[in-house]
Amino acid sequence: MITFEDFRPEGSLPVYRQIVLYIKRGAVAGSIRNGDELPSRRMLSALLGINPNTVQKAFSLLEEEGLITSRAGAKSFMTLDEERLTQIRNDLLSEDIQIITSALRQMGITKEEALALISRFWEEPR
Repeated sequence: MITFEDFRPEGSLPVYRQIVLYIKRGAVAGSIRNGDELPSRRMLSALLGINPNTVQKAFSLLEEEGLITSRAGAKSFMTLDEERLTQIRNDLLSEDIQIITSALRQMGITKEEALALISRFWEEPR
């Protein structure tokens, strides 16, 4: 079963979107795999201390994207294949890079300065 023990809602992004991103990033990282079971909507809402409708909205989005399979009264499971994982990875990276690039440009950072910053942070331990 997919655990959410290290999930911490933060920032201005709606919690249901944060849940979707958490699952997508876990899938890309390999910590969430095809066939993994998700907690029930009620269990997850209780675990995270959020409204069950928020979890429902996240699960609905994941279903629409074909990332989970759910049936009424049954458990939900991840539905992932390599092609889909590659697409998710590329989509997530593109979104994040566009946000970072826009912020760097707005601050007047040159491409060379940006690459130097990335290089510095890449080498730092987490």
